Amino acid sequence: MGIAEAAGSSIIHYGTAEVLPGVVLNMQTIYMSWLTMIIVAVVVFAATRRVEVIPSGIQNFVEMFIEWLDKLMDANLGIEGRRMATPFVITLFLYIFVGNELGMLPSIFVQLSSPTNDINVALGLSITVAVAAYVFGCIKQGPRYFKHLVSPIALMLPLNILEELAKPLTMALRLFGNILAGEILLAVLYQLVPFVVPNIWIGFSLIIGFLQAFIFTMLTIIALAPIFKIKY
Repeated sequence: MGIAEAAGSSIIHYGTAEVLPGVVLNMQTIYMSWLTMIIVAVVVFAATRRVEVIPSGIQNFVEMFIEWLDKLMDANLGIEGRRMATPFVITLFLYIFVGNELGMLPSIFVQLSSPTNDINVALGLSITVAVAAYVFGCIKQGPRYFKHLVSPIALMLPLNILEELAKPLTMALRLFGNILAGEILLAVLYQLVPFVVPNIWIGFSLIIGFLQAFIFTMLTIIALAPIFKIKY
């Protein structure tokens, strides 16, 4: 086993448990997913508990992200689309952002990792986006929404279906690959140079975690854009 594999295995573990014959759960992923949801819920509750006209502290921090995402949705979905998609998009971004950053924190007493370093979580998120697109499409356009599957001609149906299946897969692999690679590289650096360099990489990885959350969210917004007649 090489140093990369040894270092990776020391930090990237999923704590698998077979709960039923042939049914295996990644317990570490479940624990970190719940921790991510708790952190997001606590932060949002703290930011909205006493809303002030002139925001400060954590309210100002959360509103900064919300206003930034609202501007992106206004530009890509329009006002109506932004109003419909805001709760979903903001929740998605906060979960991925917090989850990505957890794996970069020092593990003291407990083993911390990003839930998004598990392909199951990344794929679950991308499938959720695909399902949300169909839900929003049916709400907005009704049965006419499925017309895009046979556009421009009916013969394109197999290719359009293949594209619909490929989009969630590519979104999942992009998120999963970047987060997992970052955590493995951090483990390798701790093995090779355990003092200064890993701390520098942590700072860089925190930026990468934010960028991956932004990219996934932006791809979600682009996926929703045709529903509201804004095409690319």
